[in-house]
Amino acid sequence: MQITEQSPEVERTPGPPAAAGALGVAAALAASELSAGLVDSVPSLVLGIATFVIDTVPKPIKDWAIATFGTADKLVLAVGIVVVALALGMAVGRAGKGVRAAVFGAFGLIAALAAARNPNTSVVAALANGAVSAAVGFAVTGWLKRPRAEADPSRRAFLGRAGAVAALAVVAAAGGRYLAERTRIMLARRDEVVLPAAVEVVGPADAASDLAVEGITPIIVSNEDFYRIDTAPLTVPQVDLATWTLHLKGRVGREVSLTYQDILDMPMVERYITISCVSNDVGGGLVGNARWLGVPLKDVVDLAGVGDGAEQLVARSVDDFTVGFPIDAVYDGREALLAVGMNGEPLPFEHGFPARLVVSGLYGYVSATKWLQDIELTTWDGFDAYWIPRGWAKEAPIKTQSRIDTPVGTAAAGPRAIAGVAWAPGRGISRVEVRIDEGDWVEAELSDPLSKDAWIQWNLAWDPAPGTYVIQVRATDGDGQTQTEAVAPPAPDGATGYHSVRVSVA
Repeated sequence: MQITEQSPEVERTPGPPAAAGALGVAAALAASELSAGLVDSVPSLVLGIATFVIDTVPKPIKDWAIATFGTADKLVLAVGIVVVALALGMAVGRAGKGVRAAVFGAFGLIAALAAARNPNTSVVAALANGAVSAAVGFAVTGWLKRPRAEADPSRRAFLGRAGAVAALAVVAAAGGRYLAERTRIMLARRDEVVLPAAVEVVGPADAASDLAVEGITPIIVSNEDFYRIDTAPLTVPQVDLATWTLHLKGRVGREVSLTYQDILDMPMVERYITISCVSNDVGGGLVGNARWLGVPLKDVVDLAGVGDGAEQLVARSVDDFTVGFPIDAVYDGREALLAVGMNGEPLPFEHGFPARLVVSGLYGYVSATKWLQDIELTTWDGFDAYWIPRGWAKEAPIKTQSRIDTPVGTAAAGPRAIAGVAWAPGRGISRVEVRIDEGDWVEAELSDPLSKDAWIQWNLAWDPAPGTYVIQVRATDGDGQTQTEAVAPPAPDGATGYHSVRVSVA
């Protein structure tokens, strides 16, 4: 009898499905970022989804995000999108091939449509990126799930493949983001800009206008430290300076288009102006003062002329964000600029390069359009800007506010200063008072004002004994109106109340 030796059965080990699905999604997201970096007309799907979320999230959630995360809210949003996508990928990884194909296809389509909402994005380019990303995600998930012949039935081989995918995804995503950022900088040509000299120059901040108290906010906030609140996601809009133009249209005498050079050729002025976000809580940091260079907005609007029935100036950014404020604010004598410079340099990308609006006395959400593209004159009831349908007030004058910068938390016994800033752009600050433990209000020393549109610093000498103290501050503006003690949240037209801090002195 002949005996035939049988070869042992080779075990075939599939990869863990949840991990395979998550890595498939990671590969899809990385492919999206790499495509966006390699081809400047292709949008990032992650940023497209982030913009969609910013545009559609209910106001209470938006308020909570800004209050909780401040200027890091967009980074948190992007991280959150990735985490949610990976979690969904884990669920999809357990599904059959047909379901995976449908889910990845839907992901690519929805993300592409979200990115294509940007008026500067090609729908075809967005859909192409969505298709590529979906295909990569589906293929990688299937490859990781496919059973393979393994001499060692352990998961070491799967872990090797998974590690390679994860590493490639990180490299591709980071590389794509780097390439996209480099392309944006090259297109903008900001480094080539030479700002013209102003016909009206403001003086520098001296010792009388900048008290230089330890812990106090500088009277002029640097560009790097200046707050940023807008609807753009992590990457700010790309502007090709060679083709960018500012259009004036609507209820005007004639439509006008201005190139960047046209604007630079107009007479420029320098102004110190403090701007604030309406989302700033009492004592918050979403406010800053800078030296702006620009053309008076009145001179710009006069090029087109104010037509019959024009009541509202609507400004639109290149990513379709809009603000709106009364046309009277252009002509009532306040400082209103089409700004091109900030603290002695061209506008930083994050703060609106190549041009933005800065209007004294109005919260940013109704006035401070960055990456400006259109100025349209219309009726007051004919248009509601971006934030108005989302529950914010249509008229938004900045309220008189004051803030304690130092001390905070704990302090050493002995002589020191209580100090901070106060602002009422367009009205100026006439008095700041401090109260300790419900005692009498004591008037503080004020810095010399840079202008009535800029904040001031204040300072009060204090020599506390050990103990715990509650310190409050209030300001009175140049019109003689003292800020109200009544507590109100930022919505719908700006927070009110006295800033108060508890300090432990040891």
